[in-house]
Amino acid sequence: MAKRNLILFGVDSLWADHMNSYGYPKLTMPHIDKLASQGVLFERNYCPHVPTTSAYASMLTGMDCFSTQVVALRHKGGLTEDVKTLPEMLRVAGYDTTCVGFTGNPSSRGFDTYLDYKAWGSWEENPLRKAEGLNDVAIPELERMAAGDKPFFLFLRHMDPHSPYLPPPPFDHMFYTGDAFDKANKSMDPVFSFKPFKNFFKSWMPPGVTDTEYIIALYDGALAYMDACIQQILNRIDDLGLANDTLVVFNGDHGETLADHDCYFDHHGTYDCTLHVPLVMRLPGRLPAGKRVPGYTTHQDLVPTVLELLGVRPKIKFDGRSLMPLINGKRDHNATEFYITEATWMRKHGWRTPEWKLIVALEPDFHFK
Repeated sequence: MAKRNLILFGVDSLWADHMNSYGYPKLTMPHIDKLASQGVLFERNYCPHVPTTSAYASMLTGMDCFSTQVVALRHKGGLTEDVKTLPEMLRVAGYDTTCVGFTGNPSSRGFDTYLDYKAWGSWEENPLRKAEGLNDVAIPELERMAAGDKPFFLFLRHMDPHSPYLPPPPFDHMFYTGDAFDKANKSMDPVFSFKPFKNFFKSWMPPGVTDTEYIIALYDGALAYMDACIQQILNRIDDLGLANDTLVVFNGDHGETLADHDCYFDHHGTYDCTLHVPLVMRLPGRLPAGKRVPGYTTHQDLVPTVLELLGVRPKIKFDGRSLMPLINGKRDHNATEFYITEATWMRKHGWRTPEWKLIVALEPDFHFK
C-alpha cells in the first residue's frame, strides 16, 4: 500500500472555545466544522506549555518540556540532538517535507524545504491578508508535492488569530453590530491603561475604539477569514485527488486571553483560555466520520498518533501516547492530569486536574495575579 501524505495546519493563538464545533454560538469556522464532521474532533485537547515555542516543541516531537528542554518564548539554541522532530522521522521514512511560515523555530528542524510569507502588520497596513499570503505560497507547493513520486508532509503555520486582529472586509464587521466608538462605553479603559502592552495595542487597534466586544469580534472575524482561506486548500486537496490518501490535521499551538482574567488580547497565563486548543483529524477509511472524543489529550500525543496512522514506526519512546485507543473506545483518556508551564513575559508553572488547577508564579506577574 502506498504511504499516506500528511498536511498539518498549526494555528497560532486559537482558543477552541471560539469555534462553533466546540460550543461557541457564533459560526466562526464553518469549514473546519465540516472537516470535523468528516473526521475526529478531540473535545478536551490542551496545550500544556505556553507559548508558541514550547507548544510547537511538544506538538512536533511527541515529547513534554522536560525532554525538549524548551519552555521559553525566546528559547536560545535548538532542540537537543537526542530529540527528533516529526519531519526528521518522516524524512527517514522517505517523505518529502515542507514547512510554510515557521522558519527560525527550534522545533522546525529537519524539513527539506522552508517557505515564508508575511504574517505580521500594523493598523497602517490594515487589513492584514495573512492567510491569503500563506495560500499564495502553500497551494503551489502542495501542487508540486502532489506531482512528485514521494509521500509528503506539508506543515502550514497560520497566524490570523494572533494579534493584531485586522481581517479584511466583510470579516471585520461580520460579528459586530454595535458602536465601537461609543464614548459612554468604558470597557477599553483598562486595556489602554495596561502599560506593558499599551503602545502595542495602540499600534493596531482603531483610533478611538471604546468597546472590547468590537476587538473580540475582530478576533472572531480573523478566524472566519482564515477558515475561508483554509477551505481553498481543502478544495485543492480534493481537486488533486489526494483526500483519501492524506491525513489532514488541524491543531492550535495555544489559545488567547481576549478580555479574560484582566489579561487583554494576548496569550498570557495558564488559564484555560490559553490552554484549550482545537484538534481535528481526517483520514477517510481509517478514522471514523463525525467522531467526538471527550477524553483529555495534549500536544505530546499528536506525533505518536500521526505516525501510527501513517504506518511509520521509529524506535523512539515518546512522552505522549497514540490517541487511537481513545478514538476506538478502548481508553477514555491518556492522562487526566498534567504539568503546565508558561514562560512568556514572566514564568509560571503548575498542575491541571479535571477539577482544579494549581498555578505557581516563579517571579512577580506584571498583572499582579
